[in-house]
Amino acid sequence: MEISIGLGISCLFPASWHFSISPVGCPRILNTNLRQIVVISILAAAVSLLYFSVVIIRNKYGRLSRDKKFQRYLARVTDIEATDTNNPNVNYGIVVDCGSSGSRIFVYCWPRHNGNPHDLLDIRQMRDKNRKPVVMKIKPGISEFATSPEKVSDYISPLLNFAAEHVPRAKHKETPLYILCTAGMRVLPESQQKAILEDLLTDIPVHFDFLFSDSHAEVISGKQEGVYAWIGINFVLGRFEHIEDDDEAVVEVNIPGSESSEAILRKRTAGILDMGGVSTQIAYEVPKTVSFASSQQVIICTNFLLFDLVSFNMSPSIFVLFSESEHAFTVLAEVPLLNPGERRQEEAKEEVAKNLLAEFNLGCDVHQTEHVYRVYVATFLGFGGNAARQRYEDKIFASTFQKNRLLGKQTGLAPDTPYLDPCLPLDIKDEIQQNGQTMYLRGTGDFDLCRETLQPFMNKTNETQTSLNGVYQPPIHFRNSEFYGFSEFYYCTEDVLRMGGDYNAVAFTKAAKDYCATKWSILRERFDRGLYASHADLHRLKYQCFKSAWMFEVFHRGFSFPVNYKTLKTALQVYDKEVQWTLGAILYRTRFLPLRDIQQEAFRASHAHWRGFSFVYNHYLFSGCFLVVLLSILLYLLRLRRIHRRMLRGGAAATLWLEEGLPAQKMAGTL
Repeated sequence: MEISIGLGISCLFPASWHFSISPVGCPRILNTNLRQIVVISILAAAVSLLYFSVVIIRNKYGRLSRDKKFQRYLARVTDIEATDTNNPNVNYGIVVDCGSSGSRIFVYCWPRHNGNPHDLLDIRQMRDKNRKPVVMKIKPGISEFATSPEKVSDYISPLLNFAAEHVPRAKHKETPLYILCTAGMRVLPESQQKAILEDLLTDIPVHFDFLFSDSHAEVISGKQEGVYAWIGINFVLGRFEHIEDDDEAVVEVNIPGSESSEAILRKRTAGILDMGGVSTQIAYEVPKTVSFASSQQVIICTNFLLFDLVSFNMSPSIFVLFSESEHAFTVLAEVPLLNPGERRQEEAKEEVAKNLLAEFNLGCDVHQTEHVYRVYVATFLGFGGNAARQRYEDKIFASTFQKNRLLGKQTGLAPDTPYLDPCLPLDIKDEIQQNGQTMYLRGTGDFDLCRETLQPFMNKTNETQTSLNGVYQPPIHFRNSEFYGFSEFYYCTEDVLRMGGDYNAVAFTKAAKDYCATKWSILRERFDRGLYASHADLHRLKYQCFKSAWMFEVFHRGFSFPVNYKTLKTALQVYDKEVQWTLGAILYRTRFLPLRDIQQEAFRASHAHWRGFSFVYNHYLFSGCFLVVLLSILLYLLRLRRIHRRMLRGGAAATLWLEEGLPAQKMAGTL
């Protein structure tokens, strides 16, 4: 007797449409357990299909997610394509850097935020049709209009016209404009600062449609400028993104304001060192909780003077810490006294130390703390390369003439009796002129002696946890830190010594010693042959020995970096781009803009909830539904097979009764 197996799909064919296969020739084991084998096989196939679909989807979209982040990161690194101004999803922002020597305008752009509140805006510098950054500079500095503030708007109009030509006209009203003034404006009286800003706030909205409110024009402090520079560099380096693999350097961070909670792990940020001509600045994240209560941790510079305000006819309940600089006193902190009869120096010291820290949230949601950072920022006026040389010359000029008067000598008064300067290249001749007097110098090129001579200029104290001028410096975890050195840190290592990049103290010291000890005539010959950097000039050659020693002392003695520190990179650019503090400024000031896109996404999701599922979860749902349908079909086929068998048995019984001449009996089963 042949047994046929009915296979059918009810949703496509009638139940009577089925295919029959004969198990004749199959192994006996298949005949006896065919139902079990069919069920197990189909279940195994369904489970395997579901498993592989989940694995493939996870790998595919996990890889796409990583590739997306990498592409976004790579876009910042190799951002050379012209900005698509026809794309309506591209947004724009403008920052004007009003410095002491001139003003520069930067135009930035970014795509629509991805809707993830944990991600920052992907801000990049706008590029024109020729793929050049949209930047323009004018001179002089805005502070030159201190006595004629009514001319400031006309002075800055060329910059704004330049930006208006590049930003699409339809985007002007939603493009924020920030005019931020730095060092040049800081030295002006507050009344003159206010007059200049008032002119900008009054006239610019009349001629331009940019988003420009009262808070968009201001004089920023050195601390703000340092924080913006720190943000900009770390943003370009991708340090604000999420941890993606185990190879990335991480740090343990105690979020400010939540010291009682557990520390979190996130990407290690980079610190910055910037030595200009006048000042030196350091900024780095303080990952652990910093305490200011200990007097051993907070030391005030020796030239900081404490005064009882009674002598100033002011309230005796206020205690003020002053900083003396030449003939001016600057208020650093005002601390109310709990007891007017006591001088609470520890309170004042603690307040000043806290002022060196900046705590801010780069995220769009103030309730989320993953982008909360605590950054130490300190600026040291007079510690730049040129200012340090001036201080050094003033010191040797005064001390030499004093010794000459006391000892009756003529050192430095004539070319044949020069002052022997260890910080100048061997046999070079130089002059110092002050108050109508001339002092003659001749270099001896002694790098070690130069370093020793410069050490008192650090104004270090014997206390721990202090840096230049005895100012408090939080501890740095040198084994798990990374710093970038800009300006003079780069020029000192690269222009002449050709050692820019990864800093090595031993190699740098040897190269600096060799340079200092080389005769000036040989150095000039090398310069004429073009063996140094193209932008290195004679001024650089003359003071390279001094500046190398100064940079070394500031880094290792002033900031207390060990000589074997290996993770300082001296750089002019980061990833072939000049990173300005303006990038950090617009990133910080537009940090709440993603809320707009997030709210729009939430609104759309509330009206179409199914769109709220991600593509990956939709595939999980599809796989689950597919499994349910497959099992339903299996159950239907099994029942159809049982019905078919009953029909066969009933038909065989009727045939048997007819062959024997007996009346047919009622079948046991019917359809």
